[in-house]
Amino acid sequence: QVDLVESGGGLVQPGGSLRLSCQASGISDTVNEMGWYRQVAGTQRELVATMWTGGQRNYADFVKGRFTISRDNANNMVYLQMSTLKPEDTAIYYCHLKFSNGIDWLTYWGQGTQVTVSP
Repeated sequence: QVDLVESGGGLVQPGGSLRLSCQASGISDTVNEMGWYRQVAGTQRELVATMWTGGQRNYADFVKGRFTISRDNANNMVYLQMSTLKPEDTAIYYCHLKFSNGIDWLTYWGQGTQVTVSP
């Protein structure tokens, strides 16, 4: 059974930094994409950043230059270093995992961690 557990959310002032972590378990496929999405109540979940096991990264335009995604493939971890945070970054951040079983692309989500940027 695949499980994703996030940590690292919290309250931070504008201009501050936070680091999110996500631990994946139950993965049998070593080639996968892990990353982060976020959602504000009443809006659609949106991509923040993703990264493949091979190192290819994808960032949303609104975080380029401020957020950095990284991985520890040996331990099935993904991180999101967030800097220069803005109030509009306030959201629930969800860890995301995608891999192929040879037939379909399978997607999994963590339970989410709240990030609040406020004075």
